[in-house]
Amino acid sequence: MTTTTEEKAPEKGDSFAATFLRNLWSANTVTVTVLSIVLALVIGAILMIVSDEDVRATFGYLTARPSDAFTSSWNLISTAYADLFKGAILDPAAISAWADGSGGWQAAITPLSETLTYAAPLVFTGLSVALAFRGGLFNIGGQGQAVIGCITAAVAGFAFPLPFVLHAVVALVAGLIGGMAWGFLPGLLKARTGAHEVIITIMLNYIAGLFLTWLIIQKGVQNADRSDAISKPVDASAQLASIGGPVRVNLGIVLAVLVTAGVAWLLNRSVFGFELRAVGANPAAAKTAGISVAKTYTLLMVVAGGLAGLGGATQVLGTAHALTPAVAGNIGFDGLLVALLGRNRPWGTLGAAILFGALRAGGNRMQSFSGISLELVTVVQAVIVVFIAAPALVKTIFHLRAARSARLGASMAKGW
Repeated sequence: MTTTTEEKAPEKGDSFAATFLRNLWSANTVTVTVLSIVLALVIGAILMIVSDEDVRATFGYLTARPSDAFTSSWNLISTAYADLFKGAILDPAAISAWADGSGGWQAAITPLSETLTYAAPLVFTGLSVALAFRGGLFNIGGQGQAVIGCITAAVAGFAFPLPFVLHAVVALVAGLIGGMAWGFLPGLLKARTGAHEVIITIMLNYIAGLFLTWLIIQKGVQNADRSDAISKPVDASAQLASIGGPVRVNLGIVLAVLVTAGVAWLLNRSVFGFELRAVGANPAAAKTAGISVAKTYTLLMVVAGGLAGLGGATQVLGTAHALTPAVAGNIGFDGLLVALLGRNRPWGTLGAAILFGALRAGGNRMQSFSGISLELVTVVQAVIVVFIAAPALVKTIFHLRAARSARLGASMAKGW
């Protein structure tokens, strides 16, 4: 009798649960993503142990008293990751205080508020990169486009006296137009001359940053009451509404979700979405089919620039409320990581942005309470992306089977 190592094929009448369990330990997108996050947290834990002097000292007499090393390591890691959770999702102590009346609801939702506040601009810059990727372009200029979006939105926010709601809309549109204009130039050069978009957008990042540094010290822009490099504050009528107090979450996250839905529709339901996907897959075949590759490249970079510009506008209108040399932070560069983690899918990008926002919000608390450097969170983010970009490595480490996504999808389509 011969034996075979092949897996048993699913029976026709297999339930959804049976199919799901069979595919749980396979190299599908969800499994690889989750395991990448787990691996990144494990590496982060190792770095905590290595970087802590007291914990390292306990390993000096590991053979004599191994419990000291393991206990101190566990205490350090568990406390740090507990603070990460408390700063990103919820703090049980704040929930208990709210329940017994000794604390307010604001403190209870502050961690989630911080996560969503950090995530909102990353959604826009991540979508900008993801959309360009789908069209075959590498938009590394999200940082510069976000900076220009910050500038145009802030100037519209303090230069034009307008009523509430209308003023915020005008400022957001100004940020959108600023980003679109900054994306138009590399798109046009790519379409007309074949110039590489990576080189052009990198140079434009520098130009945007230097222009911002120059602009905020100019008369009429600089805050007259300050001697440092900071602009006039954005009028309250142009600021994105927030809950107030310690709760900073604002309408930017609502706009981010709406824009994500819009980008998903654009990619999957519109003619332009079909054209950019066709050009991204094979420019020569798309041109043969009658699609204007030059026009698609130009429009794609305009739309991508507008999305990054909205990210900058959300940043300055939602939280910063004034221009400084570092007003945009690294939201454009972080958008690259968000898009990669989200696998260039709109809803995946939204989820990745929320994860990065959670790591940033939780990292702040972890640094304050546990003394763990915030740079460690950046390392964790980078490691997650490394494993996401190398699924074969994750598959090898965990001995994952080949995915049967089609069969699982068919089962899901049939229902429970």
